[in-house]
Amino acid sequence: MSRRSWLFFLLLGFIWGIPYLLIRVAVEEFTPATLVFLRLCIGALILMPIAIHRKTLTVPRTAYKFIALYSVLEIIGPWFLITNAERNLTSGLTGLLLATVPIWSVIFTSVAGDKTVWHRTRLLGLIVGFIGVVSLVGLESLTGHSAPWAIGSVLLSSVGYAYAVIMIRKKLPEVSGIAINAIALVISAIVYAPFALQQWPTHNVSAKSIWAVVGLGALCTALAFILFFEIMYEIGPARTSFITYLNTGFAVVLGVLILGEPVTVGIVIGLPLVLVGSYFATRRSSAI
Repeated sequence: MSRRSWLFFLLLGFIWGIPYLLIRVAVEEFTPATLVFLRLCIGALILMPIAIHRKTLTVPRTAYKFIALYSVLEIIGPWFLITNAERNLTSGLTGLLLATVPIWSVIFTSVAGDKTVWHRTRLLGLIVGFIGVVSLVGLESLTGHSAPWAIGSVLLSSVGYAYAVIMIRKKLPEVSGIAINAIALVISAIVYAPFALQQWPTHNVSAKSIWAVVGLGALCTALAFILFFEIMYEIGPARTSFITYLNTGFAVVLGVLILGEPVTVGIVIGLPLVLVGSYFATRRSSAI
């Protein structure tokens, strides 16, 4: 990796480590639907002009059905589920649960015909990762730190994330990633618009919540997508997926340092198991 790639890699790890913290702040004054809508609008207003400038916004008419499905699995469903869940979860725990995305990706890839997942090292990674998830969910639920439905919502979101990326890469390999996400943000914003307007806050919203929303839209959505595809084009999707491990660490640490979130037994036991399991489960066969 070049110095530029390393810089982008570290920056993206940080940027994708802070949305859970920002959501935790903003959801205190915005409903989940309103928060997601504002985030979508800000992200679309930034990505759309970039896609137009690069002349990549024109996509085949048949591509829209796949972009619509991608919108549901990557944005419409997960962003609401995660935002709503963070009313009952810490930002660190949310980030940790989403670190299971690579594990689900390996499973979906295997179902699609890639049997390298059954290599003993990758299989061990899957087993260790799932033990971590089960430990995390069980300990958090039994100790009463987190609601089971909220944990389930985030895990369901991670499944959607994993399948959406695999599906869109397979169906639209030649279409610009920025264009796909720009269109997906617009589609999702249209879906959320009536709910957001109905739940628009009638009280004065604090500056910290407003800046949290701006950060979610400009940094964690628009800039994050731009950096992600810049990195992926240079080092490939396999190595780019390792960003998941980095942003999980940022999410847990920032939640503890900035929001004063507790370091629970579930996180202490589940974090290393999930990260180690994800690492070995997603290693390339030639490197095993």
